[in-house]
Amino acid sequence: MARRRLTKQQKNRIQAIQEKRRIRLDSKARQSLSEADDNPSLEGRVVIRHGATLGVMDGQGKLFRCQTRQHIGHPVCGDWVIWQPVDETTGVVTALQPRSSVLSRPDYSGRHKPLAANITQLVIVLAPKPEPSGYLLDQYLVTAETIGIPPLIAINKIDLLEGGLEHEFMQRFEAYSSIGYSVFGISAKREHGLDPLIERLKDETSILLGQSGVGKSSLINALLPSMQVETGRLSQATGLGRHTTSAATCYTLPQGGELIDSPGVRSFRLTDLSRQELEQGFREFQPFLGQCRFHNCSHDHEPGCAIQAAMERGEIAAQRLENFLRLSQVSDR
Repeated sequence: MARRRLTKQQKNRIQAIQEKRRIRLDSKARQSLSEADDNPSLEGRVVIRHGATLGVMDGQGKLFRCQTRQHIGHPVCGDWVIWQPVDETTGVVTALQPRSSVLSRPDYSGRHKPLAANITQLVIVLAPKPEPSGYLLDQYLVTAETIGIPPLIAINKIDLLEGGLEHEFMQRFEAYSSIGYSVFGISAKREHGLDPLIERLKDETSILLGQSGVGKSSLINALLPSMQVETGRLSQATGLGRHTTSAATCYTLPQGGELIDSPGVRSFRLTDLSRQELEQGFREFQPFLGQCRFHNCSHDHEPGCAIQAAMERGEIAAQRLENFLRLSQVSDR
């Protein structure tokens, strides 16, 4: 069905209504900021972000729906902030506390957009199906190395592999285990099948990364059996209603630790890195960096390349070097 074309008068009327709404919203925001000025400053944690709306938890575990002063940065889930209460349910964030870590992705203009802050580990989720991508896995690992957050590699849906197939599949990741990455299998369908992951999530602030279809949402539901109750509580406290399910949220795990679920992670991609930063992202390269014959060695075809020599001796996996070269071509564009 063809869309009905609006008359000029109708367009003007719609614009006028939208402008009134913007003015009303700006007025409410200014009033909130003004009312907050006389109240004491407190420290809190951002546990929800949806658009410009923040859910900030105070020291007693109470949640406040907050607005943000301009020019303080971009608060995200996991951030510690300074805020001032307006009333018993709302407040204003006035400053960002220093971050120990931040996970970002480039937006369409190439600028870094924070997704989550103060994370202590990245959980990279793979599965037998869809077929794991070593190239994508290495992008996640480079990100972890670059921002200084320890990564875990969790092989989900391991129950899909029977008999010797499970052992054979796990052997594909020996190159990662040999350079110090933690690799383990999990399954929500096996008794105690999630125990290895639950143990590693304790006392940590974690975020799950992985391509579509590996079961991240199912894992989150399994790790948070009371998620619907928790979502309802957060919805009521922040006034987000149905939007709570599409908000970035920091959940407290019943067995201990925190798990950040951010919609922005679903479209996560590697930020632009220099060749030197990319080299540092491959931890097994580090003993050989600076030993190549040429200082600007691309580690591809040059004679006297220490990285190529290490690969030939079996000290660097050929697939990892291939992925490095592929990523370096992208970063050089």
